[in-house]
Amino acid sequence: MATPKIRFKGFTDDWEQRKFGEFTELRSASRVHREEWTESGVPFYRSSDVMSAINGTDNEKAFISEELYEKLSSVSGKLEEGDVLVTGGGSVGNPYIVPNDEPLYTKDADLLWIKNQGRFDAYFIYEFFFSPTFRSYLGSVSHVGTIAHYTITQLSETPISLPSKEEQIRIGDFFRRLDNLITLHQRKYDDTKQLKKFMLSKMFPQSGSKKPEIRFEEFTDDWEQRKFGELLNETRDKTIVENEDTLLSCAIDGMFLNSELFSHFRGSSNIGYLKVKKNDLILSAQNLHLGNCNVNLRFEHGIISPAYKVYELVNCNPLFMQAWVKQDKTKDFFLKASTEGASVCRKNIVWEELYKQELPVPKMEEQIKIGEFFDNLDNLITLHQRKCNTLKELKKYMLHNMFV
Repeated sequence: MATPKIRFKGFTDDWEQRKFGEFTELRSASRVHREEWTESGVPFYRSSDVMSAINGTDNEKAFISEELYEKLSSVSGKLEEGDVLVTGGGSVGNPYIVPNDEPLYTKDADLLWIKNQGRFDAYFIYEFFFSPTFRSYLGSVSHVGTIAHYTITQLSETPISLPSKEEQIRIGDFFRRLDNLITLHQRKYDDTKQLKKFMLSKMFPQSGSKKPEIRFEEFTDDWEQRKFGELLNETRDKTIVENEDTLLSCAIDGMFLNSELFSHFRGSSNIGYLKVKKNDLILSAQNLHLGNCNVNLRFEHGIISPAYKVYELVNCNPLFMQAWVKQDKTKDFFLKASTEGASVCRKNIVWEELYKQELPVPKMEEQIKIGEFFDNLDNLITLHQRKCNTLKELKKYMLHNMFV
């Protein structure tokens, strides 16, 4: 007998220690051979379908004929709303709640079948399979890391602490709402990223054009072709003082100037690093990082390895430049000014060629509007990402404290 650290008011009874095989019926579907799959008919679920549902991704669907479904179901029974499926192969121990009574069949051994029949709250059981208690137990019995498997016998012997049905419902409903919020912000994050990608392709002129397909209505003038070198001045100001307390960019995979990739640095080994001011453009010009750019929009100062180039922008709005460098086609802009090699990873930028290359640039007023538009999109992306991460951390904490 035990109780969780966090529970809803009104519930004080101890939870009862049981095994799955003791309080519900466990089943496995009859064998379906690969050649019996069809292009349509009754959905045939495998562990990949469960993982797709959990991760919110798409995967190739499989089906069986209605005739085969009726034949096999007469032996193994039919899945019903509220039954829970658990992956026994692949990524083992992951759950799926059967949403309705529509025909559905599963792959034998790949998915373990927990009959509900009103014995438990489906979402409580669903969340139990994500709890630290279960994940720890799973690691001890499933041989994860060698040949991952979780059998119906192991499921039958899996211990679980059960509260009353009423408390199960309250806990299940809490996690259902939490999962819905996570899904909501994840969807908003994904949608906003897609919107940004689309607008980047439409708010900058296509090759050979002087106007973008989408622009703010008050602007009608052609964009002017400007040499890249006319928009910036290289700075080579280096640190010369030992133990300078500043920010050091880790420059991981070319993605720098994010707070997660900065660290406070104090020590003499920063001597010779390039100083970076706010709104400076940082450009990587070698090997895997060829053409990766970012504008320092967040930090008043910083330093970075002299392997990078640091530029002060001239007659170019920093938010506009940050949007320009995030286009898919900007990579090709830098590749055109690079040396030939065995692969892209071996190419280096030829600076004289890069500075002579032209790109379309609007007047400053339009630059500002475009830059602010994409900056607002970036802020929305960051907002939804942070909310999603915060909710995931909350769920992780509650899974640890609301299950025994």
